[in-house]
Amino acid sequence: MKEAIPVARDVDHGFAKLMPDIDRDRAWLLTVDGAPQSYVDLDDPTHLEFEYARRLGHVLDVVGEPGRALDVVHLGGGALTLPRYVAVTRPGSRQDVVEADRGLLELVAEHLPLPQGAGVALHAADARGWLENAAGGSADVIVADVFGGSRVPAHLTSVAFVREAARVLRGSGVYLSNLPDAAPFDFLRSQLATLATAFEELVLIAEPGVLRGRRFGNAVLAAGHEPVDVVALARLMAADAFPARVEHGAALREFIGDARAVRDEDAVPSPVPPDGAFGIG
Repeated sequence: MKEAIPVARDVDHGFAKLMPDIDRDRAWLLTVDGAPQSYVDLDDPTHLEFEYARRLGHVLDVVGEPGRALDVVHLGGGALTLPRYVAVTRPGSRQDVVEADRGLLELVAEHLPLPQGAGVALHAADARGWLENAAGGSADVIVADVFGGSRVPAHLTSVAFVREAARVLRGSGVYLSNLPDAAPFDFLRSQLATLATAFEELVLIAEPGVLRGRRFGNAVLAAGHEPVDVVALARLMAADAFPARVEHGAALREFIGDARAVRDEDAVPSPVPPDGAFGIG
C-alpha cells in the first residue's frame, strides 16, 4: 500500500494541513493554523475521534427513529466528519454542508473525497447568509460547528441567527451546536439564553471536568420544540470512552441563571482558548 503523506496548503482563512494517522489506515487529521479541526477515517466513517464529535454523533443517533434518513444542514465543513457519519448510519439522508472557506472545501474534496452517492451537497458560503436564503421547514437537524480560527464568529451567536435556524428546522427538528468555554461560562450561559428565545427544549452535554470549572473545553447544546430523549442520550454519554454529563430541565435553568440573550449589536466571538487548550501531540 502506498504510504500516505501529509498535505499542506494555504486556504482562504489560514494554513491547512492534512496529516495521516500512523495507527489507522486512511485516517486523517485536519488542522488549520495549527488548531485541530477534524479527524476522519475514510474506511470507518463511524469512528469519531474527537470528544465533541462523538457527542454530536450520539445526539444524531437519538433523533427520530434509528436509521431513518434525515435532512441535515451542517454549518461548518472541516473534513466532513459528521456528514460521512450520517451518510453511513442513516442511508438516504440528504445533507447540505455550508463552509465559508472555499479553499478548504476544495482541499478536502480533492484528498478526502466523499463516496459516490453520499447525498452530500457542498456550499462555499457564510453560514448565516446561507440559512437566511434556505427554505423554511426544510431540515430535520442543523449542526452548527463553525470556527473562525479557534473562535465561534460573533454573527453566529445572536437571537437573529438562532431564529433563522428555528425557521429552517421542521417542527420536530433539532438544532445542535459545538461551543467552547470555561468557568464562569458567561459565553455558554448567554448562548443557552439565546437559544431559549426560539426553542422550548434545551440540553447541555459536557465533560464533568469542564462543568466543574477545571478546564476550558467544548460543550454540545441541543435545542428543539420537542423533548430530546435524554434517558437514551445519558446512557450513550455514560458508556462512551469519554463520559459526559447531560443537563436539562431545572438544573439547566439554574445553570443559565440571569444570563441574557445576545442581540446582534452586542454579539462577540467565543472566548479565546488558553494556550494548549486544543493543541495536538
